[in-house]
Amino acid sequence: MSVAPAAPAPVTPPAPGELVMDLILSLDGCAAGEGWPGWWGLQSQEYLDFLAAQPECVTLLGATTYRLMSAMAAQAEELDVSEDEKESFAQMGRAPKVVFSSTLSEPLDWRNTTLVSTDAAEAVRGMKAEATMPLVLSGSLSLGHSLMKAGLVDRFRVVLFPVITGRTGLERIWEQFEDFSLEMLAARTFEGGLQLLEYAPTHLERPPGTAWDRGAADGS
Repeated sequence: MSVAPAAPAPVTPPAPGELVMDLILSLDGCAAGEGWPGWWGLQSQEYLDFLAAQPECVTLLGATTYRLMSAMAAQAEELDVSEDEKESFAQMGRAPKVVFSSTLSEPLDWRNTTLVSTDAAEAVRGMKAEATMPLVLSGSLSLGHSLMKAGLVDRFRVVLFPVITGRTGLERIWEQFEDFSLEMLAARTFEGGLQLLEYAPTHLERPPGTAWDRGAADGS
């Protein structure tokens, strides 16, 4: 008699020192889409309330994401975006941020931002040991990938929006990753069909199965 797998636990706030890598994606793994509004126009009040209830955190950024987001934050009031998006930029401006870069230099324009030019994994390991708040990495895929490989990401959190942006999709996320196994930690469904999935990632040096000869399989 087979035993049904246990249901995933409810999502709980991250603890001080935990590192969360946060991705917001379409179902086909795109972080944005040409012509689509922010959050693909599907952010529900339940989801926005969830974001507002998250504990204060330190935001980790790579140089490219920092340049993009700091420029958008500076122009937020003039941009044609929703009031919710404007408020999210305002909140990020107030929050402590750390940017990892060997190309940026101080002083940085975006307030409450600290520059780290040393090895990111070593610096984050020290931050996790001394942190009084959770650490959250949003975007910055190269940085996030390196921290996942180093075993420093405690929660790999993906929020899937119920859209497929096949022809218009931008920033196709999964093509930029190596192989990882994922242990499910928690899950939640928000009104409107948004799915939050939370995993503990483990880097794989190779796939767990044996090599498959595709030529032999198709008879060529």
